[in-house]
Amino acid sequence: MSIDHVVFSHGLESGPWGTKIQAMAEVARAAGAAVESIDYQGMREPQPRVDKLVAALSSLEGRSVLVGSSMGGYVATAAAQHAAPAGVFVLAPAFHMEGFDAVTPPAPDCPMEIVHGWHDDVVPVDNSIRFAREHVVALHLVDSDHRLGTALPVINELLGAFLARL
Repeated sequence: MSIDHVVFSHGLESGPWGTKIQAMAEVARAAGAAVESIDYQGMREPQPRVDKLVAALSSLEGRSVLVGSSMGGYVATAAAQHAAPAGVFVLAPAFHMEGFDAVTPPAPDCPMEIVHGWHDDVVPVDNSIRFAREHVVALHLVDSDHRLGTALPVINELLGAFLARL
């Protein structure tokens, strides 16, 4: 069964068509999926982003995979509780952040994978390790920082394999 849509959610300080999303979008298109990237620019709080993503997903037909980076990873995971995606693939997700630990969403009821850089100085790598351990989800640790730019070839390979398994 194929994936119809891959829907990207960018991080707090980035935009809907940054370098990572452009590269991952090519992987999604190669897998036969249509690509959407939600524009959250100017939205600093996560809940309005979650609401916007859930609304966007309600207009899509077929199977969708949610992909998000940093706050976008949090948003994709939280939206999955309301949208029943085929899978969730997140990069350096903003889970268990100080002051917001209680609002970290649970793992979705679908396949999920996390990619996180060992040298992340924005979202501690231990946060993803904790989430993966608590929810038994796949975790890929890479030799990179929060932006994950140096790990893009590995991320694309992981995303391609994830989409193929779905």
